[in-house]
Amino acid sequence: MAKKKKSGKILFVLFVIILILIGVGGFYYYNTLEKNEEKKEEKKNNEKKEETAIEKEMKNSIFKDYYKEAIKIVSKMTIEEKIGQLFLVRYDKDMIEKYKNYYPGGYILFAKDFENHTKESMKKELEKDQSLNKYGLILGVDEEGGYVTRISRFKAYREEKFKSPKSYYEEGGYPLLEQMENEKMQLLKSLGINLNLAPVADISMDEDDFMYTRSFGRGKEETSEFVGKMVEIANQNGISSCLKHFPGYGNNQDTHTGIAIDTRSYENFIENDFLPFQEGIKKKVPSILVSHNIVKAMDEKYPASLSKNVIHELRDILSFTGIIMTDDLAMDAVKEYVENNEAATLAINAGNDMIITSDFMNMYEELLSSYKNKKIEEDTIDRAVVRIISWKLQNKVIE
Repeated sequence: MAKKKKSGKILFVLFVIILILIGVGGFYYYNTLEKNEEKKEEKKNNEKKEETAIEKEMKNSIFKDYYKEAIKIVSKMTIEEKIGQLFLVRYDKDMIEKYKNYYPGGYILFAKDFENHTKESMKKELEKDQSLNKYGLILGVDEEGGYVTRISRFKAYREEKFKSPKSYYEEGGYPLLEQMENEKMQLLKSLGINLNLAPVADISMDEDDFMYTRSFGRGKEETSEFVGKMVEIANQNGISSCLKHFPGYGNNQDTHTGIAIDTRSYENFIENDFLPFQEGIKKKVPSILVSHNIVKAMDEKYPASLSKNVIHELRDILSFTGIIMTDDLAMDAVKEYVENNEAATLAINAGNDMIITSDFMNMYEELLSSYKNKKIEEDTIDRAVVRIISWKLQNKVIE
């Protein structure tokens, strides 16, 4: 009997232990299950948030009709192809065969590239360049008229170079200015150029200002009207325009040779300099170029082209959905403000979509290294490249 009682107690204890183990195991199982479900739900919510952000950008973008196709194209691109798209490269005919292997987003051409050509030979050369590139090319030029003319200064393209917009306006008002601008757009289009880095949206009324000869030379209302009309003409002709130099050059010095420190108040930009850019955005300008000025009211540390604060003003305050590009990052104004030769990395992380550069290979390798070292997120690159590919689809350089 004693043995039976003892056996019964042992069985009872074992039974209790088993129940406890089952209970503990069940607790941990259901707790883990619950946590996994929470993680899944959190992941779904994050995906929904990301989807909403993309949908919002697609809905509001000036390239919205091309976004879905662009996203498909970008999803199949390698990281090397994506990084190449971020550059608008200083044109060099002798380097085209090499550069094509790095998938540049496009080229910016200068006067020497048009010299010693006819219209026909220039057109053939640019057509060949387009054919070599998997994702097509943005081909840009500064044909402002007046002081800055890259094409019409040569008689092979036009008997007389284009005068400045200010000169045409003073001679014959908007009828003459619009006539000349339409002719300019047709010339660019006939050569295969799809981007004119103009109009100048800077406000300057002082003849001593560095930017005066290139500006419209009038106040904020008249400059805004001028900018809006020039953007409309470019759009009607199928040429992309580019407003410059955000956030407004004012009376600052030339940043090709040194840094310009802008000490004007933030209110000054809100009440004056931003207005022509806002008008251009309203008229659906596809691209805006950011200067290298240090605008102390927005960022005391970095030139505007490398400043998240300045890009924030353009993207979030002025609601610009198009392409934001830097002025040439090889300019002297940038070098002294950049450590470890990471100007391109700073520019993309600041929110620029494209980098104009005379130093393509070094900056390409810099961005690729920064990506591999996790200094740039692929999402940041993707967002910029989707905009660029959408722009190219709009420009019909990608069929």
